[in-house]
Amino acid sequence: MTKIISPSMLSADFGNLQAMCEMINASEAEWLHFDVMDGVFVPNISFGFPVIEAVKKHCRKMLDVHIMIVQPEKYVQRFAKAGAGVLTFHYEATENPDEVIRLIRAEGIKVGICVNPDIPVKVLEPFIEKVDMVLLMSVFAGFGGQKFIEETYSRIDELKEMIDRMNPDCLIEIDGGVTLENAPKLFAHGVNVLVAGSTVYNATNPQQMIIDLKC
Repeated sequence: MTKIISPSMLSADFGNLQAMCEMINASEAEWLHFDVMDGVFVPNISFGFPVIEAVKKHCRKMLDVHIMIVQPEKYVQRFAKAGAGVLTFHYEATENPDEVIRLIRAEGIKVGICVNPDIPVKVLEPFIEKVDMVLLMSVFAGFGGQKFIEETYSRIDELKEMIDRMNPDCLIEIDGGVTLENAPKLFAHGVNVLVAGSTVYNATNPQQMIIDLKC
C-alpha cells in the first residue's frame, strides 16, 4: 500500500524557507503540503503564488497544494504554473466541481477533491472516478494545531468502500491532528497520504519523525 508523508508548510519557520526546503529534500517525505487560505472560505489567510513559486525553486519534492478558497476555478492555471503537482479543492467552495476537475486535468497535474468534517462523504461519490485523490479533513479547515476528530475513521471507511468499488487507484489523504499515535491506525484504515504539521516541525528531529510516521 502507498504510504506518503506530506509535511505542512503552515507549521514551518517562515523566516527560513530555504532551510525548510533543504530539510524536506533530505528527508523521506514524498510531498510538501501547502494550505492556501483566502479569508473568505475559511476565516484565515495564509499565502499564495509567490511563496509557492519561491519554494518550488528549492524543493525537489511534489508540491501538494490544498486550496481553501472560493471560486477555485479562477485560479487553477496560476497554481499549476506556480508549481503545484497535486491541486486539491473543496467540494463546498464551488458550484461546479466537475468544471474545476476538468480545468486541473487540462493543466496536466493531479486532481484532488476535499470536504470538511461536517460534509457527508456520500457527496463525493459522483467524482471518485474523476479524481486522483480525496482529502478528508480530520479537523475544520482554516487553522493549524487542532485536535483530531475521532469520527474521521468511520468516514475513511465509507470513502474507502467507494474508492475500492469505483477507482482503486485513487489516494486518500488526511489533514489535521495527525500524530505518531494515530498514524498507524489511519494507515490501517486505508489512508495513503498523511499531512503532518506541528508533529513534524516541532519534533527534535523532524527527519526522524517523518520516518517514524510511516512505521
